[in-house]
Amino acid sequence: MMSGLRHPARALALAIVLGAWVSAPALAAGKQANRPAPAPAAPAPAAEQFVDGIAAIVDKEVITLAQVDAKAAQVRRQMEQQRIPVPEAPVLRRQVLQQMINAALQDHEARRVGIRVSDAQVDHAVQTIAQRNRISVDQLQKEIANSGMNWNDYRAELRSQIQDDILRQRFVEDRITISDSDIDAFLSMNAGQPMAAPPAAVPAPQAEPEPAPAPAGPELVELAQILIEVPDYAANSVVEEKRKQAEAILRKLKSGADFAGVAAASSNGPQALEGGNMGIRPLHDWPDLFARAIENTPPGGISGIVQSGRGFHILKVLRRGYAQRPAPRAARPDAGQNAQAQAAAAPRAPAPTGPMMVTQTHARHILIKTSKVVDDDKARAILEGLRNRIEHGESFAELAKRYSEDASAPQGGDLGWLNPGETVPAFEQAMNALQDGQVSQPVKSPFGWHLIQVEARQTKNMEQEFRRMQARRELMQRRIGPAYEDWLDQLRSQAYIDNRLEKAAAGGR
Repeated sequence: MMSGLRHPARALALAIVLGAWVSAPALAAGKQANRPAPAPAAPAPAAEQFVDGIAAIVDKEVITLAQVDAKAAQVRRQMEQQRIPVPEAPVLRRQVLQQMINAALQDHEARRVGIRVSDAQVDHAVQTIAQRNRISVDQLQKEIANSGMNWNDYRAELRSQIQDDILRQRFVEDRITISDSDIDAFLSMNAGQPMAAPPAAVPAPQAEPEPAPAPAGPELVELAQILIEVPDYAANSVVEEKRKQAEAILRKLKSGADFAGVAAASSNGPQALEGGNMGIRPLHDWPDLFARAIENTPPGGISGIVQSGRGFHILKVLRRGYAQRPAPRAARPDAGQNAQAQAAAAPRAPAPTGPMMVTQTHARHILIKTSKVVDDDKARAILEGLRNRIEHGESFAELAKRYSEDASAPQGGDLGWLNPGETVPAFEQAMNALQDGQVSQPVKSPFGWHLIQVEARQTKNMEQEFRRMQARRELMQRRIGPAYEDWLDQLRSQAYIDNRLEKAAAGGR
């Protein structure tokens, strides 16, 4: 049984942030441009000025025009730095507001379930970023200041990324089911393919091509998209209207329009303000619809219109190629480069071959989730009480059945034999510190608070299991994106959203 503790894939925001240089401009183009925050702003055009200065209401939270304009100015500067054509001011405003609405919905959900990111967690993230870039925290602060971003804003962005990473682990990863038959089918289709991530970056085109060494690993493709979203259960007339809109955009692109600029102005995708860039990954990790659409598309080429359950997509192949061995020395990522591309292109170790002797741990746990009613202090107190009862002779398994909020509760909290890297880091670190039969102190993870008991340990040849674990990770990578979008759709459908800029734009058409 898969427990929510396990993390077969970590392609989420925080994993990317902590794995590559994060510059202030890169953050400014991301969620820092989305979170509502009081700030001075340039006056809005008179034609679009609202009497009460309200751009949108999300549940009970008000997003003001001043906030939107401040963030739009921030995004404009970042797009100019990245040489992405900036859409007209009213379009940019609406794009920024939509991202701010999505960010507000996630903030509300975090508060609903009692997720709070402590200063200590942010400090740890800062230290990790500095260490991975081989600089001190003071030097990192200077780099951020030199790029024009306030250090407190930078920390606020890290806090929001940690929060959103926790949300995605709890509500997206934990709800993706990958069966043994899914893994069997994947391994059958990819027989003979290396299972490890690519060891080097996609080679950039050169003016004078040199003989390249033999390719290593799967083909890597970096994609951008323009998405024309179709509402659920839309009438045929609406679908046709959206199709015609996509066809008009495709004609414009074929006439030489800049893809990134059109994406910023027209796409409904979450990456619109980054020119539609969705990052780089192995070809087989893209949705099958996308992989088929760009099968024979060269770098710089554009696909036709691809219809999915979300609407109509137009794809551009930004780069494609194979990793090469030996991997070149990694250079510091460019400040404007897409963070996902940086993470995917980072050097990785090739898949090991032959026997893999691994120490496995057989563990149980009791999970208490946080919520508005049960905060961190209360969850910890509950587990401290349970630990005291276990020390006085009560059965860990029986208490897990009665109190644990994990799917493993009916089995007495039994997680089976766990491999290294199979659970979230906080859980694994605490588990590894225990002796056989020992019970941990309360441990906090993205899923709540845990008591952990180690039953036993064993050493096993994991060669076959490693291939299955890698297959599970790759399948998870494919499914996280659509699952995350579905989750955001659910949040939107359950919330009260009054988007006044959108209404004003619709009324003017």
